[in-house]
Amino acid sequence: MIIEQMEMPGFQIFCYILGCAQTGEGIVVDPGGSSAVILKRAKDRGVKTIKYIVNTHSHVDHIGGNREMQDATGAPIAIHEAEAQALANPNPLMLRMFGGKPSPRASVLLKDGDKISFGKESVEVIHTPGHSPGGICLYSPGHVLTGDTLFVGGVGRTDLPGGSSEILQSSIRNRLFRLPDETIVLPGHNYGYTPTSSIGREKRENIFI
Repeated sequence: MIIEQMEMPGFQIFCYILGCAQTGEGIVVDPGGSSAVILKRAKDRGVKTIKYIVNTHSHVDHIGGNREMQDATGAPIAIHEAEAQALANPNPLMLRMFGGKPSPRASVLLKDGDKISFGKESVEVIHTPGHSPGGICLYSPGHVLTGDTLFVGGVGRTDLPGGSSEILQSSIRNRLFRLPDETIVLPGHNYGYTPTSSIGREKRENIFI
């Protein structure tokens, strides 16, 4: 699988391009920046067609590029069913703060255990509420995109509407920490001392869990 991690300007947001090397089909996860920059990187990596725009959750720093990306690709937007209303009704103040545009509505509503397929590759949806009610992680053997659920040496904040520290801890311990220790953690922000980690290292070293 093609996996490209891109840090977007402004708030250390990671956008991801996942692709199938055989077919050139892929997905964009959390396009929090310029669609032109993201799509050029995708093309450089051999991803020619974007099948889905996937949001790990509905916070504006992760969805601010949805409209531009959809205009450029025509790809449908996918998000967990518990986040659909929040995606459709973003906080205008937060949009201005992050310089994003309101997102189109999601036409693909995800739930735990769903598979998102692109070319001959796929990722599994793991529902990990706590940072937000419909937060998800995307797992393919060897890698997991953790959005704002789990960072390198940290965890997502829980003081925003719909957040819960207790639920977040449960999501991490009972869902993510049951993945193989060697699984590479690909977080939603570049907040740690390295841009990636592993499940095993976070079990040993993450002081917030």
